[in-house]
Amino acid sequence: MPGASVSSVSSATSVAFSEIPIVRLSEWTDIGADRTVFADRLRSICHEVGFFRLVDHGVGPGFVADYFEALQRFFALPDETKASIEKVHSPWFRGWERVGAELTDNNVDVREQLDLWTDLPPRPRDVMPPYLRLDGPNQWIDDTVLPGFRGLVERFQREMGAVADQLMSAMCVGLGLAPDHLDRVFGKRRSSLVKLIHYPPTPTGMAGVNAHHDAGFLTLLWQHGVSGLQALNQDDEWIDVPPSSDAIVVNLGEILQSMTGNYFVATTHRVITHDERYSSGYFHGPDLRTPLEPMPLDGRFADAVAASARHRDAGFMAKRDELLVGGRGTRSSGAATYGEQLWNYFSRSYPDLVARHHPDQAPDQLSGQSPDRLAPHA
Repeated sequence: MPGASVSSVSSATSVAFSEIPIVRLSEWTDIGADRTVFADRLRSICHEVGFFRLVDHGVGPGFVADYFEALQRFFALPDETKASIEKVHSPWFRGWERVGAELTDNNVDVREQLDLWTDLPPRPRDVMPPYLRLDGPNQWIDDTVLPGFRGLVERFQREMGAVADQLMSAMCVGLGLAPDHLDRVFGKRRSSLVKLIHYPPTPTGMAGVNAHHDAGFLTLLWQHGVSGLQALNQDDEWIDVPPSSDAIVVNLGEILQSMTGNYFVATTHRVITHDERYSSGYFHGPDLRTPLEPMPLDGRFADAVAASARHRDAGFMAKRDELLVGGRGTRSSGAATYGEQLWNYFSRSYPDLVARHHPDQAPDQLSGQSPDRLAPHA
């Protein structure tokens, strides 16, 4: 509803967060729920923390158990079997990757993973702008090897997408916009990612995934009983995110940060684990061509950003060309479209694959780092 009331739009938060708040989605979805109260609290959390644990979300525990059992069966397969769908074969950056295949902020990540995006018809291999080349088919392990695996993953994508849509509606209301504002922005040819992840114990001086912001709109992550995920607070302290079996960890990406004029924050996070760890993330996304234009927010939100150094100075992960000249961290500028934002991510995280499949877009390689070499980062 346009013009919905927005209470207590705060400026800077004086105290850094020391725990990850819990949000009950039933307080938005239940009949008779006070949606304004829920939306205001969610807005405050997205402004001050950028991370929360979502419970009472309606996703059945039986399905989650079946999904993680299938996930573990996949990663237990021999490497030569998983290699039949290795990401190196996919111009669309989909499939299985070995430990150490991805770079985050030009440092090697110590994790094995399977990436499966929304399955869409591919465009011509030389289409421009290059981010349109990201639409394409997934690689799936043969159903005779893992019966029912594909169906469980596709159900996970649908269920997480439905939860993400509810959260986006509540965020819009909290920002004083119509609940379907972002739904209309997302368009029809939407592209979201499901990531299945296996972390071996993290070697000293390294990370399962290095400190970073997520690139997109909204991330929904299921942990599976083992800790390791940490979020960075305003005092540069790493805060543990408890691996509750019934909670979806939700964090915001750089696109929502950008489109809210830095009022919402993409909080830096990482994974360092002492034990074998499994998790699965869902990254909610629109059409690749979606322009990342500012949301039509009341001036009070801009005033709150101006009053907070944390929000005013919030940046974005370095682009590939910035990494080439030694850039690190989150001081870059944003992208004009969702597809451009994703292309920046793939270019900095998979420079070898860009060079292999899209050589016109990768004239140089990132120097001093090889995804095949697990060396401690600086």
